[in-house]
Amino acid sequence: MTASTTRRTTATRTRLAAVGSIAVAGALLLTGCGDQTKNNDSESTESASKSTAPLADELPQAIRDKGVIKVGSDIAYAPVEFKDEAGKTVGIDPDLAAAMGKQLGVTFEFENGTFDTLLGGLRSNRYDIAMSAMTDTKDRQEGIDSETGKKVGQGVDFVDYLTAGVSIYTKKGDDQGIKSWSDLCGKKLVVQRGTVSEDLAKAEAAKCPAGQKLTIEAFDNDQQAQTRLRSGGADAGSSDFPVAAYAVKTSGGGNDFQLVGEQVEAAPYGIAVAKDDTELRDALVTAMNAIIKNGEYQKILDKWGAADGATTEAAVNGGK
Repeated sequence: MTASTTRRTTATRTRLAAVGSIAVAGALLLTGCGDQTKNNDSESTESASKSTAPLADELPQAIRDKGVIKVGSDIAYAPVEFKDEAGKTVGIDPDLAAAMGKQLGVTFEFENGTFDTLLGGLRSNRYDIAMSAMTDTKDRQEGIDSETGKKVGQGVDFVDYLTAGVSIYTKKGDDQGIKSWSDLCGKKLVVQRGTVSEDLAKAEAAKCPAGQKLTIEAFDNDQQAQTRLRSGGADAGSSDFPVAAYAVKTSGGGNDFQLVGEQVEAAPYGIAVAKDDTELRDALVTAMNAIIKNGEYQKILDKWGAADGATTEAAVNGGK
């Protein structure tokens, strides 16, 4: 091979190498542009999400990253939370949670559990919050068992959002002479386990005279208690007023039950949050106040017949 040939061959290889380098560089440049576009799209989506969720920055970073708030709830307490005929979770609490979710830019995912296990699930981090027509009480705030008076765990903070009392109901047209709680002595009452209704029933039972025992039968959920009363297995039932009123209105087309006496022990419902999760608690307060202010809150309560329990401002630990 001549020196001339060698130079041409070398030059050719050099040009090919240069072309290859340009091609690789171009590919890298295009790839880089592609990644940048994707990142920009992602940033735009995130920015758009934040623009439609005005309170997203109020949440703890871990919740924002997940995009989900896990909710422990006893989903058998119509109209506060229950399953409709299609199996969808509906009611006052799910509607309020969805409205708050729009403000915070997250989804509230309801997980079903028996009422008396919800605070334990919150303590074990199974849930981020408990939202289940739960009455805000000092005992729950301090982690005290209302029956034994003993400490059972760390208490919780409550974000109060609705007021409700406790009512008694009987089979329609058969009130058994029951007009008030003192008339329950000598009767059989059905309630849901772990509720204020059960606490009130136990307190009343302790006052009954000899020979007039108040028998209390407690169930995992309120629907079971209603079924027991409907079948004639009890004289009366007790639950929170919105729930009792809804049962009277809807069960058997309004022919199964009737309310008796006045509701008692009106107290706030609260969303339970772990004591050390103050950032999440405060974000929920801000979101609840936002939907109170924009009118969504009132529309939801009107929809479910609970307007009488409306509050003008969310509060923290207002229960006694």
